[in-house]
Amino acid sequence: MTTVSPDDATARATSAPPVAAPPATSVRKVAVASGIGTTIEFYDFFIYGTAAALVFPTVFFPALGSTAGTVASFATFAVAFVARPAGAVLFGHFGDRIGRKKTLISTLLLMGVSTFVIGLLPGAATIGVAAPIILVVLRFGQGFAVGGEWAGATLLTAEYAPAKRRGFYGMFPQLGPAAAFILSSATFLVTGAVFGDTNDTFLNYGWRIPFLFSAVLVLIGLYMRLAIEETPVFKADQAAAATTPSAPTRLPVLEAWHVQKREVLLAAGALASLFSLFYMGTAYLTSYGTKTLGFDRPFVLWTGIVGAVIFGITIALSATFSDRVGRRRVIMVSCAAAVPWSLALFPILDTGSSTAYVIAMCVTLSIFGIAYGPTGALLPELFRTRFRYTGAGLGYNLAGVLGGAIPPLLAAPLTAQFGSIAVGVTLALLSVLSLICTRALVETKNNDLT
Repeated sequence: MTTVSPDDATARATSAPPVAAPPATSVRKVAVASGIGTTIEFYDFFIYGTAAALVFPTVFFPALGSTAGTVASFATFAVAFVARPAGAVLFGHFGDRIGRKKTLISTLLLMGVSTFVIGLLPGAATIGVAAPIILVVLRFGQGFAVGGEWAGATLLTAEYAPAKRRGFYGMFPQLGPAAAFILSSATFLVTGAVFGDTNDTFLNYGWRIPFLFSAVLVLIGLYMRLAIEETPVFKADQAAAATTPSAPTRLPVLEAWHVQKREVLLAAGALASLFSLFYMGTAYLTSYGTKTLGFDRPFVLWTGIVGAVIFGITIALSATFSDRVGRRRVIMVSCAAAVPWSLALFPILDTGSSTAYVIAMCVTLSIFGIAYGPTGALLPELFRTRFRYTGAGLGYNLAGVLGGAIPPLLAAPLTAQFGSIAVGVTLALLSVLSLICTRALVETKNNDLT
């Protein structure tokens, strides 16, 4: 973390009221609320990824054929990652100025509305080219919301948590994607079982139910978020800023970039491998399993559920362990393991064995989970309070562009031209980059968030 000058430290000591540690019950309540919130946000995000793999090429891009339709479908999937840094800047601005809680309510509403409307959107057969255009706009809305969601949810937990257990409590919002992947796969399993996996009823109506169901989850999330208080760390920082004549007046994004640009860029590079493994494991392997390997949809979805359970376990273990050995070491283990695994992944998959597919999914998500667990504490610990929401969101979502948007978008054309090993090489190179960037970061577990 950037050093603080003696004058700055003296000003803080004399002007900022002491931050009392909240009761353990309030920490647990915030942790649960953050976990439920990220589950709902990522459920909305993941059902799009599942639909992009299984349904959207037929519904929204029927004229392009199977391969081109899949590429176009994943291009709309990648749009959200372009939107995420913009969402991080806008919602980070308000999160750093008006508070974490109010901003998180806005991200939840935007995500819920975008997802619900996707569930109502007619296909290309009904409204023609307008269908994919509207789909892209709504997908942009999803990405914009997630861009502001993750940083706020992790800050909410990290700024409440006891210093020596910040990794453990930071685990709860990190478990949201694992729970969301289970929930999204399960809803597609149920709708597929009810309407059939290949008939017109599922393609016309069945796939819409998971999107419409998100409205119920959003109401639950709003209830949970309205019931919690703003973080004591943010309140103390606001009080200090109000009584300090030299309080910063720059926009949070400009100040984060000016003061801690190094941390923003290193965080983006360090988490690129994490994103590439996750979105290859959740979105692309779903498509690869059904379209390339020829597995039936229920088997692929059940495999995703099993992988997500193991993924959640590794998140919990790595986050807790990072309180003992540090965030940086744990993430470096994940990056180092990802390099050989990325090269072995597609040769294993291309054996065509169902057992190999299960192993590939589970190992990919496990390696990702090792890095993802400590990230919920690492990024809040890297940045100063006054621009922490913006800084953490920028680092996280720039990593999403690098690791989450590019590999799934390039995977289909790379496979068609060079074979599946080219995808593995791409993932391995990103993992090497992440290993170098993580090594360059300082350890944060002993940093004081106040």
